[in-house]
Amino acid sequence: MKKILLYLLLTGLTFNYAFAQKDADAKKILNQVSKKYRSYDVIKTDFTFTYENQQAGTKDIQMGTMVSRSKANKYKVTIFNPDDKLAVDEEIISDGKSQWTYVKKNKEVELSDVDNSSESLNPAQLFTVYEKGYKYIYNGEAKVDGKLCQVIDLTPEDEKKTFFKIRLSIDKAKKQVFSAMIFDKNGSRYHYVIRTFTPNVKVPESTFTFDKKNYPGVELVDLR
Repeated sequence: MKKILLYLLLTGLTFNYAFAQKDADAKKILNQVSKKYRSYDVIKTDFTFTYENQQAGTKDIQMGTMVSRSKANKYKVTIFNPDDKLAVDEEIISDGKSQWTYVKKNKEVELSDVDNSSESLNPAQLFTVYEKGYKYIYNGEAKVDGKLCQVIDLTPEDEKKTFFKIRLSIDKAKKQVFSAMIFDKNGSRYHYVIRTFTPNVKVPESTFTFDKKNYPGVELVDLR
């Protein structure tokens, strides 16, 4: 699961002609989502994350939460044990400059510099990912898990990326991202569904830093 999470954080094919231009309808919808999201200071979401590769017969589902202050590129992602929703399996924390990746079973946390290049994709950018480095097209409305959504496909301008498409489903009524699916060139799909969205939550600044005292017995591995 660690590799899957890191894929989301660090996250092709030949483009179809439909993606040659940025769709005006898609841009209008995405601008509405971005404007609303940027008006918030801190947001908190509960989500379901599914990794699936039909060819390999692999499917993995995890539940988690994310607290994000996107303006400062700060976030905390927590993945819970599927058998114990109160037990933390993994955490990824960023203060905007450093990133800590904690994996409970390994009893270690890896410290690295935050990648702020256009090549990276982190949880704080989920709601504004389209703004740089992507082409997009509006694919109409569809029911997604019972919600009426506006579906928009993004394709990276960099053909060297390991994925070739991100499909965003926008809750039409709320103008919020409801789900995001990443299509990998190897046939894998990474599906992120937002179950709850709470804007302007009050959290201490310490939320976005790693405090070793709270992780007894964990080894800190500095990769900077």
